[in-house]
Amino acid sequence: MVTRKKTGSSEDGAGSVLSTVSGPSNAQPPTSLGSSDPIAEQLLVKTVAGQQLAAAMPFNPNKPAEYGDASRTPPAGATAEPSTALATGSTPTETIASDKLGSGVAPVGVNPTVGPLDRVRVDGGGQRLTTNQGVPIADNQHSLKIGLRGPTAMEDFILREKITHFDHERIPERVVHARGSAAHGYFEAYQDMSAVTRASLFAQPGKRTPVFTRFSTVAGERGSSDTVRDVRGFAVKFYTDEGNWDLVGNNMPVFFIQDAMKFPDLVHSVKPEPHHAMPQASSAHDTFWDFVSLMPESTHMLLWQMSDRAIPRSYRTMQGFGVHTFRLINAAGESVFCKFHWTPLQGTHSLVWDEAAKLVGADPDYHRRDLWEAIDSGNFPEWELALQIFTEEQAESFAFDVLDPTKIVPEELVPLTPVGKMVLNRNPDNFFAETEQVAFCTAHIVPGIDFSNDPLLQGRIHSYLDTQISRLGGANFHEIPVNAPIAPVHNNQRDGMHRQAIHRGRVNYEPNSLAGGCPFQAGMKNGFTSFPQTISEDKVRGNPELFADHYSQARLFFNSQSPVEQAHIAAAFRFELTRVQTPAVRERVLATLANVNPVLAGSIAAGLGMDVPAPLPLATDRPMHEYEPSPALSLLSRPGETGIRTRKVALLVANGVDGAMVRAIYSSLLEDGAVPRVVGSQLGKVKTSEGGTLDVEITLEAGPSVLYDAVVVPDGDAVTVLGRDAHALDFVREQYRHCKPILVVGAGAGLLKKAGVPPALPDGSADPALIGTEGGALAPALTAFKTALAGHRSFARETDPPKV
Repeated sequence: MVTRKKTGSSEDGAGSVLSTVSGPSNAQPPTSLGSSDPIAEQLLVKTVAGQQLAAAMPFNPNKPAEYGDASRTPPAGATAEPSTALATGSTPTETIASDKLGSGVAPVGVNPTVGPLDRVRVDGGGQRLTTNQGVPIADNQHSLKIGLRGPTAMEDFILREKITHFDHERIPERVVHARGSAAHGYFEAYQDMSAVTRASLFAQPGKRTPVFTRFSTVAGERGSSDTVRDVRGFAVKFYTDEGNWDLVGNNMPVFFIQDAMKFPDLVHSVKPEPHHAMPQASSAHDTFWDFVSLMPESTHMLLWQMSDRAIPRSYRTMQGFGVHTFRLINAAGESVFCKFHWTPLQGTHSLVWDEAAKLVGADPDYHRRDLWEAIDSGNFPEWELALQIFTEEQAESFAFDVLDPTKIVPEELVPLTPVGKMVLNRNPDNFFAETEQVAFCTAHIVPGIDFSNDPLLQGRIHSYLDTQISRLGGANFHEIPVNAPIAPVHNNQRDGMHRQAIHRGRVNYEPNSLAGGCPFQAGMKNGFTSFPQTISEDKVRGNPELFADHYSQARLFFNSQSPVEQAHIAAAFRFELTRVQTPAVRERVLATLANVNPVLAGSIAAGLGMDVPAPLPLATDRPMHEYEPSPALSLLSRPGETGIRTRKVALLVANGVDGAMVRAIYSSLLEDGAVPRVVGSQLGKVKTSEGGTLDVEITLEAGPSVLYDAVVVPDGDAVTVLGRDAHALDFVREQYRHCKPILVVGAGAGLLKKAGVPPALPDGSADPALIGTEGGALAPALTAFKTALAGHRSFARETDPPKV
C-alpha cells in the first residue's frame, strides 16, 4: 500500500542529490535518500557538507585588498573549514579500499608525491625478474621463436617490451577510443579454475582482484558525444598478484577486419574525411561505406553496428567481449581455447535512434554522467564474466575458423561457463590522472593466459604498446600510478622520460654477479611461459580458406533478432546510406546485404528509392553454413536482474498538482532504487492542490524527455497549466514515441490526450507500459508501472515513420 504524505518530506529533493545536474532553487537538502546504503548516505553527507562549506564563504573578503596601496601587502587567502573530509573529496566512494586503491582513508592536506624518496626507491635483491606489468619472466635468455631455428614470433611481448623500452630510454589524444569513462572496482572469482588455467585471479572461490575499467566510443574525438552510433570499448585492467592483465575488448564480439594489416585503413575510412574533417563520430559517410563495401568480411560486424548494440542505453547495460580467441594454460602446461564474455546484471538495454540523436544535444555526457551517478549513489554496476572453453580438436570441427575475428562461437555450440563477477565501486579522483592516462594493452597477460594466432590479435599486441609510448611521453608509462601493478616490479630497464623509480646499486643487466645475480629469472615453474605450439609451415601472406565465408554468421545474427530489432537494423542502414553521396557505394552495400537476407536488402533499397542489385560474388565455392537462430544474440533475451535501480523517472508538476501523491510516488520509487526528479516549467516552488508547495528540481528545458526512462503525470489541476506548455506536450510525446513507461493518474490523462498520445497500441490492443488510474487505486498502478520500468521498452508502439 502506498502512503500519501500531506506535508513536506525528508526525501524531498533526493533525486537531485542522486543526479549531477540541476536542483531546487532554494530548499533545505533532504535528510534521506530513501536508502540505507552506506555509500548513498555518504553521498548525502558529502552533498550537504559541500553546500555548507560553500555557504560559509558568501563573498570574497580579500577582494578590496587587491587594489591600490592595499595590494602591496597581500593578505592570506580566506578559508573555511569543512565539517568532514567528504566535503572536499572527488567522490563518496573514496572510502572504498583495495590493494590497488589503498586504505580508503582520504589523505587530507597531504601530497605524498613530494615525500621522502624512500617511497620510490627500488631494490631487486632476492626478487624474481618481471616485466613492467609485474609478470614473472621464466626465460630472460631467448626470444620466442617458431622452432629452435625458426623466425622470432611477433607475439613475444617480453622481448618487445624490453627492446622497445631500450629504444626509448633516451629521452597526445588516443587515435581511437579517445572519449571514455572509467571506474575502479574488483573482480571476485566464483570457483577454482586451476583445471584449465594457472592464472592466479581464478585460483580460488571468493578471491578478489582489483580492477580499473574504461568504457569508450571508438571513432569520435574527446569532445564528441556519448550516444553516437559506434562500437564501444570495454577494457578491464586486472591488478593480479602475478602482474597486470588487460582484457581489452568491445561491446560487440566480432570486428570489421580479419588481419591487423587493414586496421589503419579501417580507422582512416571511419574517421572524419581528411579534406574537410567531417563528420565527427559517425560512420554515416562515403569513405567508411566505400571501404567496407569492398571488404565483404565486414558484413557480420556491419549487422552488429547497425543494430541497437551500437547505441547502448548506458555503459552499465551493455555486454563486453574479448573478441578474439585466447588460450588458457594450466600448471601442467595443457592448453584450451577460450573466449571472454561480460554480461551486465542490469540487463542489456539500448536507446532508440531518435532518442540517441537527441541526447547528443540534450546531454553529450549522458553515458559518463550515468556511470558516475550510479557509483556515487552506491548502485554499483556489476557484470558476470563467463568463458567459452573448447579444445583445439573441437575448434577443428567447427564450420568456421576460431582465429577469424569476424566470427563468433555460438553459445548453443559452446555454452558459457560463469567464472566470476566484476563490481565497479569507486569513481576516480581525477579524470586526467586516471581515466585519461590509463594504458591498456593486449600484450599485458599473466601466467595461465596466452595468445592465439588470430592475425588481428597478433597486430594489436604491438600496436597498443607502441601507441602508449607516443601518447604518454615515453617508455615509462607503466609507472603512472593507475598503470602500475600491485605485483612487485624488478628488472634492468632504466632511464627514459618521466622515470619514477630510483634504483640502488650499479647493476642494470642480467646475468650479473655484482648484485648476487638479482633480479633473477623465475624459471619455467614460476614465470610466464608461452604455450609450445607446434608449427611446421611456410612463411606466407594470406588467410585460411574458412576465413572466406563472409555471410553465414551475418545471416545468423540477423535471423536471431526479434522483428523490431530487424526493423531497427534496416532503418539504421537506410539512414547511413541516405547520407552517402556516391551511388556506386550504396549499390555495393546493397549487393553485399543481398547475400545476407533478401527482405533486409529489399527494405533498405525501398527506403533509398533503389532496386536491389545482384548479390556480390562470393569469395569461396564452399556452401554457406546454415545456423539455427541463437536467442542469446537478441537484446530482448537479456532483461537483467536489478529491477528499477538507477532508472530515472520524471514527475511532471505545475501549480495545482496533487502534492501528496507526488511525494508518495517519489518516495516509493526511491525505496526501490530509482532516481525520481520533480520536473516543471521553471525552478522554484509550485502550489499543490492541498495548499502546500513542491520544489521543482529541474526544468523541462534543462531536463528534456530523452534524459528519463519513464514519466509520471500526477493528478490535479496542473494538467491545465502543463497543457499550455509545448515543452510538456513534447515531453510526453517523446516518452511515448521512445516506447517508455508512462503513468498517468486521474486528470493527468488529459495531458496525454492533448499531446495526441493514443490510449492503445497501433493494433488496438492495450499498451502494457501506458498505465492509467484514479488516485484511489494508486498502489496497483504503481506496481504495474515499476514492472514496465524494469523491463525492455514497449516496442509494440513503434511505427515507421512515427505517428506521434
